[in-house]
Amino acid sequence: MEKANIVAAWIAILVGFFAGVIPGLFFHDDEWLGGYASWPRRLMRLGHVSFFGIAFVNFAFALTVGHLNLQGDLVKTSSILFIVAQIAMPTICYGASVRKVLRNLFFIPVLSLIIGASTLLLAIFQGPRV
Repeated sequence: MEKANIVAAWIAILVGFFAGVIPGLFFHDDEWLGGYASWPRRLMRLGHVSFFGIAFVNFAFALTVGHLNLQGDLVKTSSILFIVAQIAMPTICYGASVRKVLRNLFFIPVLSLIIGASTLLLAIFQGPRV
């Protein structure tokens, strides 16, 4: 179970490296994508950093589950939700940078993270299930 989160995290890190190439070539241009404070540029930066930030959430999940020997439905739910967030957050960020209406989908990764962390905490308080 935690292996899927580790794989998702490493894939996200790799994709994040590639996602930084294009903005990295143009960051010096004050007017690129409408300027530093423009909606598209802000959302692209958020999407780029979310590859890495949520990857660390997935790593923390895997380490926690492995260290505490957690199992069960709560852990599975948490695992799935963290992977959903890993995919949804950068996808929605980049999508919303092009079509602003897609910002209305941010509830998907946000709720995935909140519910994922909550279910993981419940699993931790319940203790290991063998």
